[in-house]
Amino acid sequence: MQHDLQYLKQRVPLLDYLLQHNWTARPIGSHQEFVGLCPLHSESHPSFYVNAAKGVFYCHGCGRGGDLIRFVQLSLNLSFHETLAHLKQELSLPEPAEDEVLREAVDFYQHQLERHSEALDYLCSRGLHDPKLIRQLDIGYAPGGTLRRHLTLLGYPLDILLKIGLIDRRGYDALYRRIVFPCFDGSRPVNLYGRSIGDAARHRFLPRPKGGLFAWSTVGNSPEVILVEGLFDLAVLWQAGFINTTCAFGTHLTQAQSLQLSDRPDRKVFIAFDSDPNGAGQHAARSLAQRLDNAGLKVRIVDLPEGQDPNSYFVSGATPADFNHCLRLARSL
Repeated sequence: MQHDLQYLKQRVPLLDYLLQHNWTARPIGSHQEFVGLCPLHSESHPSFYVNAAKGVFYCHGCGRGGDLIRFVQLSLNLSFHETLAHLKQELSLPEPAEDEVLREAVDFYQHQLERHSEALDYLCSRGLHDPKLIRQLDIGYAPGGTLRRHLTLLGYPLDILLKIGLIDRRGYDALYRRIVFPCFDGSRPVNLYGRSIGDAARHRFLPRPKGGLFAWSTVGNSPEVILVEGLFDLAVLWQAGFINTTCAFGTHLTQAQSLQLSDRPDRKVFIAFDSDPNGAGQHAARSLAQRLDNAGLKVRIVDLPEGQDPNSYFVSGATPADFNHCLRLARSL
């Protein structure tokens, strides 16, 4: 929201705003300093000074000062949030971009993670313990009850929070009690994935496109790519040093994700899906491998111990050397 604050101040400098609202001033000393009667209280001798270059004011009569935002707060008796909304309407400021709102939500969730032991305990139970990796993946936590207040205090209107899907019609956090992974297109957040740590449905995305393969801007230059189903699978593999791992959020690739994998004809793809007892994960791996093979890629299917996925494999005690052994034994079609 810092961008909006600067935009508001640049759109109408403080001195111009005051003059437009019938403040009468005279220059003093230089053309950058002005003085006049204070608009904030009744007085007969001018004591309200404005520095036009710095965009700030100070009244020696009532002792109040600040910038454009602070002046409007004081003159109209508004909260910070109400002041931003008032100025944006008065100056016809365009709505903030959705990715800007998502970025603020990502930052908020990251700060919440360190404050809630239940979230850190859950990450530890899933094998994630490296603070550097957690920061690298921008992992956060949605404790619920505070996101709406945080974003509205920054000046974001409720309708854009509803439109993006961050809150529901009752104002509740849509990702309540979930570990949050942001999904990026380059450096631009496009969606948020939430993994429940309670009794709610395990997986949730915001009602908007998920984007391409996860972390493709990091992985896409690699000639060998490991493809997994879930983000916790990816996280433990990154933690173990397999930074060439990406995720399709399930076993079915979209056309855009298939094109991403196929952008290098010499790429080798290791499919490391769940080894479900019912064979569903391996069946999906074979089906996808056939599609990628038909697209000209070199494809290998990674076999993990029965009932394991990459995340549970490492949680159960596997080492990077163990997983490397699985990669060496990966089979072709």
